[in-house]
Amino acid sequence: MIKLVSLLIIAYLLGSIPSGIWIGKLFFHVDIRRHGSKNIGATNTFRVLGPLAGTIVTILDIGKGYLATWIPMQFGISSWYPLIFGVAAVLGHTFSIFDHFKGGKAVATSAGMLMAYNFGFFWIAAAAFTLCIFLTSMVSLGSMLGFVIIVIAAYFTHDTALTILAFVLTIFIFYRHRNNIKKIIHGQENIVPFGLYYWYLKYLKKTIK
Repeated sequence: MIKLVSLLIIAYLLGSIPSGIWIGKLFFHVDIRRHGSKNIGATNTFRVLGPLAGTIVTILDIGKGYLATWIPMQFGISSWYPLIFGVAAVLGHTFSIFDHFKGGKAVATSAGMLMAYNFGFFWIAAAAFTLCIFLTSMVSLGSMLGFVIIVIAAYFTHDTALTILAFVLTIFIFYRHRNNIKKIIHGQENIVPFGLYYWYLKYLKKTIK
């Protein structure tokens, strides 16, 4: 019991590490909570601090979820049980003890959990995420689609535990993206500077001029 509780605490603390805040303050002297969307995640870090910082934060946030799920496996915890520790990291990222129990949307941390649990599913989600961004230029839409794809993939491969967990996380992620959904509906969502939709808008502006 002590081992399980200790691993859960470690998983939560790993997830709580506010990568975006620490990278911004240590290397750029910028608090990303005061800029852009004010979110501490990788997308806002890309937007505020640039691609290098955004990439580093993405890797760190994925790593948090991966380690939180992988470490229990090294202590003989197998089957679907490591997912519980991954969820602890997701909760840590969303309700960080280092950020007054606030945090990010937990997309990258959830991806890290999936990477440790089922590497194949991780690549399926990553492919759906990347394709969606290429088509729509919207990270938020790609994030939500990735979770939906995992629910479907887990269901059809009869992974009951992952199906249930992915479904719950999908609802949670959609809730965390509720403002993004409103912006998408009203055509006001922020887009990345690449992808078909971005190039289409750029073409329209040139045509109008």
